[in-house]
Amino acid sequence: MDNKEKKNIKGIHIRTMNYGMILAACILYVLVIFVTIHISVGYHDLSAAVDHYIECMKAADQVTEGSDYLTMKVRLYVETEDLQQVKDFFEELHVTRRRDRAVEELGHHQDNPEAHRYLELALEKSNELMQREFYAMRLVAEAAGQSEEALPQEVRDVVLSAKDQQLSPEGMREKAREMVFGTAYQDAKALIGSNIAYFFTSAVETTRQNQIQSAHILEKSMTRQRIYISVLFILNIVTFVMVIMLIVKPLQIYIRCIKEDKMLEIAGAYEFKYLALTYNDIYEINAANEAMLRHKAEHDPLTGVINRGGFDQLCQILKEQDIPLALLLIDVDKFKQVNDGYGHETGDLVLKKVAGILRDSFRSNDYVARLGGDEFAVLMVEATPQQETRIRNKVNYINRVLKNPEDGLPEVSLSVGVAFSAKGFTEDLYRNTDSALYQVKEHGRCGCDFYRG
Repeated sequence: MDNKEKKNIKGIHIRTMNYGMILAACILYVLVIFVTIHISVGYHDLSAAVDHYIECMKAADQVTEGSDYLTMKVRLYVETEDLQQVKDFFEELHVTRRRDRAVEELGHHQDNPEAHRYLELALEKSNELMQREFYAMRLVAEAAGQSEEALPQEVRDVVLSAKDQQLSPEGMREKAREMVFGTAYQDAKALIGSNIAYFFTSAVETTRQNQIQSAHILEKSMTRQRIYISVLFILNIVTFVMVIMLIVKPLQIYIRCIKEDKMLEIAGAYEFKYLALTYNDIYEINAANEAMLRHKAEHDPLTGVINRGGFDQLCQILKEQDIPLALLLIDVDKFKQVNDGYGHETGDLVLKKVAGILRDSFRSNDYVARLGGDEFAVLMVEATPQQETRIRNKVNYINRVLKNPEDGLPEVSLSVGVAFSAKGFTEDLYRNTDSALYQVKEHGRCGCDFYRG
C-alpha cells in the first residue's frame, strides 16, 4: 500500500481519543467539585437555619426568664419587705441583663426583622412594666420606713401621688400588692408573653422556610452530584472498553499473527491500522525476496543442497542483513583418491552422503551449499563465537560417522574452517574462513579450526 492509500485509512486516533477522554473527565471532575461545594453551602445553610432557630429559642427563653425573674423579685419584696430582693432585682436589671443581652445578640444576625420586632416589643412592655414595679417598691419602702439610701436610684426617683402619700402603711402595702398581683399587672405580663409567642411563631416559620429551601437546594445538588459521578463512572467504563478494543485486542491479534508468521489483520485504532499496513508491506517484500532467493538459488542436482549460484545469491542478500553469521568452508579429504580408486559413481554417493550428514547436523535455518567438486559450505545465521564449542562438536561427530561407515562406502573425513561475522556477510568473512580451512589442511586434515584474527 502506498502513502496515499495509508492517508485514507479510517479509524479512531488514539491521541484524539486520549485528549477527548481527558477533557471529558476534567469537565466532570470540575462539575463534581462544583456540586460538592454547593452541597457544602447547602449543608451550611441548613445547619445555620437550625442554629438560628436554637438562638431564637434561647433569646425567647432569656427574655421570658429575665422578665419572670424581675416579677418574682418585686413580688417577694412586696411580700417580705426584704431589701435583698430589691438588690437582686436591680442586679438582674443592670448587671445580668438577660433580656437586653438576648435582644442585642439576636439583633446582630437576625434575618427576620418582623420576628425581631416582636421580641423588642416584649422587652419594651417589660420595661414599661418596671415603672409600675418601681412605684410598688416605693410604696413598700415608705410603708416599712426604710431609708432612701438603701434604695436604688430608680426607686428613690419615684414620686408618690398626693393621694397615695395619705395612705396608711397598711394601705400602701395593699396598694403595692394590687400593683404587682392585680389584673392590670397580669394583663401586662400576658401582653409580654403574647409578643414572645408571636416572636416564637415567626421564628419557627422562618426557620422552617429556610430549612425547606436549604433542603431543596441540597437535594438538587446531591442529585446532580449523583448524575455527574454516574456519568464519570460510565466514561471510565467506556474508556476501558475502548482501550481494550482499540489497543489491547489489536496487540493480541498482532502477536498471534507474528507468532504464526502471517500478515497482520487490520484492526484497532488508526495508529495500529497504519502499523499493520506498514508491517504487511514489509512482510510482502520479505516474502518476495525469499521467493526470489528460492527461485534463483537453484539446488545442486546431485546432493540436493544449494549450489554455487544459490550460495552467491544468499551471500548477497545476507550482506544487507545486520545479523551475526558463521561461515564454514568444508573440503572432503583425499576425495580424488576415492574417485580414482572406487570410481566416480561411488564418489558421487560419498558426496551425497556428506551433504545429507551436513544437512541433518545443522539447524533448519542454516544453509548448506555445495560450492563445487568436493567443496561444501555452511552459513549459520544468528551464530556468535559463543557457539564455537557446539560447532566443533558437530564437526567431530560428522567425522566419526564418515570414518566409520556402515553403508559400504569408503571411509572419508572433512576439513573445516570457521569464521564469524557480527554484521552480515562480508568478503573478509570468506577470506578468514578460507584461511582457517588452510590451517586445518596444513595440520593433517580431518578436523576443525577457527579464524582468530
